[in-house]
Amino acid sequence: MKWLIASDVHGSAVCCRALREALDRENAQALLLLGDLLYHGPRNSLPAGYDPKETAALLNAIPQKIFCLRGNCEAEVDQMLLGFPIMAEYGLLESAGHMIFATHGHRYNLQTPPSLSPGDLLLHGHTHVPAKIQAPDGWWYLNPGSVSIPKEDSPRSYMTLENGLFRWVSLDGKEYDRMSIG
Repeated sequence: MKWLIASDVHGSAVCCRALREALDRENAQALLLLGDLLYHGPRNSLPAGYDPKETAALLNAIPQKIFCLRGNCEAEVDQMLLGFPIMAEYGLLESAGHMIFATHGHRYNLQTPPSLSPGDLLLHGHTHVPAKIQAPDGWWYLNPGSVSIPKEDSPRSYMTLENGLFRWVSLDGKEYDRMSIG
């Protein structure tokens, strides 16, 4: 199964449309959203095309493909707009024999990681900066960056995961990094 992994849409309908196009272009069967879907948050400027209602409608059109985790900007009112669960703090996935702890990143992150074994992966958004870092004790931290409000001169981006291969891809479809865990 091929996953498209994205984070920090922050209510940008323009970027959410581009994400939906990427889902089709990548021929991914599932979309893992790492939180912060509708609200831009008090620390961020409004993203291009800010329209939480339209963003919700774009995502609600494909609920069967979405697995979502709660970001620090999600609230109960957001769940009322969305037709798929968004309030889980984390989820566990497996790929190529490796455990992937997926979360938003505001609770579990490099500074406060969950219990991980060498070869496991901590996957989160929140920072808006793509990352691929191996921790001193052998587990990996991966971040897809942000779909709508990238930081530190990074591109608007997402990741894919298929058969143990992670790919970092700009929202316009250009791959710029990869990592195999198989």
